[in-house]
Formats: sequence, structure tokens, C-alpha cells
Amino acid sequence: MDLIVKQIAAEFKLKESQVANTIKLIDEGNTIPFIARYRKEMTGALSDEVLRDLNERLTYLRNLESRKEEVVRLIDEQGKLTEELKREILSAEVLQRVEDLYRPFKQKRRTRATKAKEKGLEPLAELILSQEIVKGTIEELARPFINEELEVNTIEDAIEGAKDIIAEIVSDNAEYREKIRNTNFKEGIISSRATDEDEKTVYEMYYDYNEAVKSIANHRILAINRGEKEKKLKVKLISPDEEILSYLKNKIIHNPKAITTEILIQSIEDSYKRLIAPSIEREIRNSLTERAEEEAIKVFGKNTKPLLLMPPVKNVRVLAIDPSYRTGCKIAVLDETGKLLDYTTVYPNPPQNKVEESKNTLKELIEKYDIDIIPIGNGTASRETELIVAEMLREIDKEVYYTIVSEAGASVYSASKLATEEYPDIDVSIRGAISIGRRLQDPLAELVKIDPKSIGVGQYQHDLNQGKLGETLKNVVEDCVNSVGVDLNTASPSLLKYVSGISASIAKNIVKYREENGKFTNRNQLKKVKRLGDKAYEQCAGFLRISDGDNPLDNTAVHPESYDITMKFIEKLGYTQDDIREGKLKNIEDKILEYEIEDENKINENKQSMKSIKSLKGLANFKLENNKAKQDKSKNLEEKLAKLAEELEVGLPTLKDIIKEIKKPGRDPREEMPKPIFRSDVLKMEDLKLDMIMSGTVRNVVDFGAFVDIGVKQDGLVHISELSNKFVKSPMDIVSVGDEVKVKIIGLDIERGKISLSMKQV
Repeated sequence: MDLIVKQIAAEFKLKESQVANTIKLIDEGNTIPFIARYRKEMTGALSDEVLRDLNERLTYLRNLESRKEEVVRLIDEQGKLTEELKREILSAEVLQRVEDLYRPFKQKRRTRATKAKEKGLEPLAELILSQEIVKGTIEELARPFINEELEVNTIEDAIEGAKDIIAEIVSDNAEYREKIRNTNFKEGIISSRATDEDEKTVYEMYYDYNEAVKSIANHRILAINRGEKEKKLKVKLISPDEEILSYLKNKIIHNPKAITTEILIQSIEDSYKRLIAPSIEREIRNSLTERAEEEAIKVFGKNTKPLLLMPPVKNVRVLAIDPSYRTGCKIAVLDETGKLLDYTTVYPNPPQNKVEESKNTLKELIEKYDIDIIPIGNGTASRETELIVAEMLREIDKEVYYTIVSEAGASVYSASKLATEEYPDIDVSIRGAISIGRRLQDPLAELVKIDPKSIGVGQYQHDLNQGKLGETLKNVVEDCVNSVGVDLNTASPSLLKYVSGISASIAKNIVKYREENGKFTNRNQLKKVKRLGDKAYEQCAGFLRISDGDNPLDNTAVHPESYDITMKFIEKLGYTQDDIREGKLKNIEDKILEYEIEDENKINENKQSMKSIKSLKGLANFKLENNKAKQDKSKNLEEKLAKLAEELEVGLPTLKDIIKEIKKPGRDPREEMPKPIFRSDVLKMEDLKLDMIMSGTVRNVVDFGAFVDIGVKQDGLVHISELSNKFVKSPMDIVSVGDEVKVKIIGLDIERGKISLSMKQV
């Protein structure tokens, strides 16, 4: 364990104590959100992202240690374990090295070499490998091994069998394999060709394509893999074969004068071409795919997070539209809480084209239910529906806006068991419109009902390792839900199951308890929920909110374990519990600075000196001095907080978190995120001109850039080279899904519906 702690500390550039404490917390069954939020003193305030990476690395290293022990045991059971081999296995830093070392001892299916060994040809192979015999002929050497009973009928049979054994010995050598693998990573080339050059496909750029293994981009690996899977491309690894064969011969042949040299060279060449090269090609391709998938999964996770954390549009009545052509646009009217008030279907688009009738229906619903916003799904017929809605809004007196909402996954939700339970009497098609409306009102609460893979912000998500992708996205959703907090009295089981420490069955039990006993009035009542034990309570309590309960701290992220400390703290400053409830702690920092009389005198002295400075030095100098005063105040506050933390016997990070929460009970971190763009009119593609500067919303971020919605049917692409004047390693370093950005139109292809944008030229 100590070695693992040291290794992780070095890799993550952390203190060993941080790593050891984190591992201890994980092993005790604490969740990552709980550790990140409530055990900052132990981890040194590591973020949930770092904690998850650390946990993943810990799992890998533990699996590596476990595999090392298993391999040592398996070789020892064969009676072939030497001290040197054991040392090599135990010092291996990657799993691949362990498997390379184990390869010669691995129980194989019947190969040409195993058949040759059964025919008694291993001693001949050893004689050839020894390179000691310099007189006579190879035929004379092989003749004693002819054995018709074992089906070695000729000298050629004996030699071929010995060559097969040597080829496998060479192929199984860990040192050779590592060298060949590394050579391919440095000098190998991935090559793709068309299976049919005349066929038009999306893979045309890869019809005659070569790129070095060491530099090929992840999205190109995934594209080539998909083309190969769809049988549109033939892909292979071009290796520096001559260089590798030369290396093998130099390593193996130490006596060129031996009569066995020619046979040995043939065995080496056969080993490389038949056994090593195909195996290493698979390993290289798998390694590249694994790397590309890992990156794509990270991209998916990073894109999903801001989408889930988009700010809710609260206290609005919405008329949600799920657009379509033939089957009509589904309409759902929702009140401020997301409750369904009314629904219908209109047919403004082809083939029916009932535009006026549809507009009249919309106007009636807007009037009847006092609608504020119209969210429109961004799928099929979205553009046409948007035009009609914009036209209709110009015809009414009421100020109503529309916005485009991603409908990715809405159809998946509509047909799900969960949607059937929520709306048993509502048609599947209407459920999609309800989901679109609720996504605007509370994106997080609605999107957790959908498999994260269906949210539509990834890249090649269906080609990726589905297990890893699912786990990563589950973690992202978990982190988002816990960072926002969940209203204990309104949350659905779908939302509750992502709360730290709460399983799907406990989530259902919470809702059942709520239905049977009425609203929760304090967090302690959670202990009465079936199967929610002490550990689960510890993990979940701080993330669950009660907005109008007995204790105002229940509406904050302050954990119940810190309630006593919180009350002692506010009492020291002259506050009461009612002051928290009434929101009177907004300027608590001033109270902290006044905590001791002598510090208050210093503040008054500072105020007086500021007045004299202003009169003596003029405005410019005053600003400099004022900034210094602010810095002094900040330093003074930090010192006071440290002293208070010491007095209260609580960690400084925890005290700071407590202050942040009690200043604004019920605080929603999503309020700081960019708001959706509300529109009342619409742009056509034809309205766009080169060099136009526009506002847009980032809809997706991929390896090669970002797709931005600028209010026309087609999202524009900001290529990675147009994101910034500085070098951009990853587009995610510059933008995230949901960001509002200014872009310049630098390319237009109206016929193909392509828009090229630039951020750096704005």
C-alpha cells in the first residue's frame, strides 16, 4: 500500500498524507461527492474530478498488484519461477509488461510449436538456438529426430517442427516484444484504403490515408475504426519491418559460423511475420482505440456537465413544442412547477400546412394559460416550426419569447417505463413535449430521467466502450446532482438515486415515506426511511434540502454533523437561527472583522487614513491605496477566520463552506451559469453574410472544435484553429457546452448547409 501511495502522490503531485487519507476514506465506503464536499481537511480540498481520477488510478494499481501476485503464483506452480523473473514481474509498472513476462508460461491452445514439442523436437530447437555446432550439416543434425511413430517422417519435418518451436520462443520473449511495440509507436504508420473507391461515403478523406501512430488524433482513430467496422475501409499498420528484423537478428544470432544460422534466420523471420507482427498490430490498434475512447469519454463527460448544470428558468409558464411534419407538432402546456395543464397537436408543416389554424390554437393557449416562454425542440421540423412561432409572436400583444431546447433523448424518455409510470394516460408522443418543457424549467431534474448516452453531446458515443462510458456519465450526473443539491420534498426517485449514498431502492422508499407521512420537516426524519441506515444518512444528508423546514440549516449544504459548530459560530457573532432563515447574514464578513474590539479600532484608523490619503495624493494614488486596503482587509479576514476555526475546533475549509451556505440558504450554483437565449424573431440561412458578428450558444464540443447555435437551422463550426489566437491543445480549454459566445462568420456554404465560424477574429 505504501508503494501505491508514493506512486499516486508522485503522479498527481500531491502530498502522501493527502493520498493516504483519500484512500482510507474510499476504503471506508465514502462516496466521491461526500469526500469532496465534507472531508476537505483530510484530502487537502481535492475536487471531485481529481478524486475520481485518483480512485481510477488506485483501482488500476491494485489490479496490477493483484495480477502480479497471480502471475508469480501460476509460474511458481509450474516450477519455473526464478528469483530474477519474480523481481522483474514485481517491479513491472504496467499490466502489459506483466503479461509479456507471463507469455512464455501461459497455457496456450494447441499451436504448431506445441505439436512439434509433442513430436520430441524441442531438443533440436535448443541445439539450433545454441549456435554451438560449426561442423557438419543441418541434415545430419536433424536426422536423429526422425520418428515415424510421432509423424516425423523426414528431415524436413524435423527441421520445420524445430523452426516452429523457435518462432514461438522468439515471439514470447518479453524484451523483444517491448522493443518492437515501442518501435511501432515511434515509427509505425496507420494506413487506410477504400474497399470501393467509387462509392461515396463520409469516409472519403480516409480512402487513401496514412498517418504516423505517434501523432494520429483521437477523433481520426475513431472515424477510421468506424469506417472499418462498416466495411468501407481496410486498415493496417505499416511497420518498419527491416529495422525490426535487423534488431531481432542482432539480438539472437551470436555465432554466424554455426551450421544452424540459416535455419535460425528463417525461424526469426517466420516468428516476426506470422506471430509477432499481427499480435503487435492488434496491440497497437487496441492501445490507440483505448486512448481515443478514453479521451472521447472524457469529452462526453465534460460536455454533459454544463448541459446538466444549465440554469433552471424558474416561475414561468411554458408552452412546449415537439416539432414534426406528417404527425404534427405536439404541444404541452406546463405551469410554474412543471405540472401538465393542457396538451394538443397542431399541423403547421407539410404535408397538412395548416398554418393559420395552428397559429390560432397557439394564440388561444397563450391567452388561456398566460404563457411566458415557448421552448421548441431542435429535432425534425424545428426550423420550420420556429419560423411559424416567430411569425405568430409578431401578431400578438403579449410579450412572449421562444427558445430552442435540445430534444436529444426525449423520444427515449417518452417510451420508457418511467414515463409510463409518470403519465400512464398520456400518449407517448405528448410525453416528448412535456420533457422538452421541463428541460427548460429544470434541466437537471428532467435530464436525469434519460440515459446520459442519449443526451446528444458526445462524439462517436455508440462506438465507445459502453461500460466505461456509462460509468463515467453516471459519475458526472452524480457530481452535478450533489453539487446543486436536491429538494427532499419534490425530488423524483430518478433524481434522488444520484444523491450520495442513496440507491434506486432507497430513493423509492424516500418518496413512499413522503407520500405516507407528508412533507419532511427536518433531515433527521430521513433515519425513519426504510433501509436508510446511519452510513447512508451520513453520506446523503448534506445534499438534501428542506426549504421550509424546522431548521434553516436544512436548506443549506451544511452537514448535520456541523450544526452545533455552525450555531456556536453565529452566536459568537451575535446572530440567531432566525437571522439565517430571514437572510440577514449577507454581510457576515463585516461581523467577522469586528469580532475583536482592537481589530475594530484598526479598521477605524484605516478609514481615517484613507480619508487623508484621498485628500493628499489625488484619485489615481487613492485607488492604489484603496486596493491595498482591500488586500489588507482580505488578509485580516483570513486571519480572523483561522482564529475562529481554531476556537471552534473545526477545519478552515469547512468553516468557509459554512459561511458560504448560511449567507444565502437555498443557494443554487446553477444561477451563475449562462442563461439560455430567448428570441422573439428568427434568422434564415440566407440572412447570413460573411464577416457578420453574432451571439450563439455552444451546443457540442469535440476534438476538432465547437458547434455553435447562432439561431439558424444549422449549427456553425468553430474549428480548433479559430478558437483562440493562442495555441489550443483541447477545445475544452476554451469553451464548454452552454457557453454564450461571440462569433464571426468566416465561411458559408448555403447549398450544403455549412457555416464556418471564428471566435479569435471577433
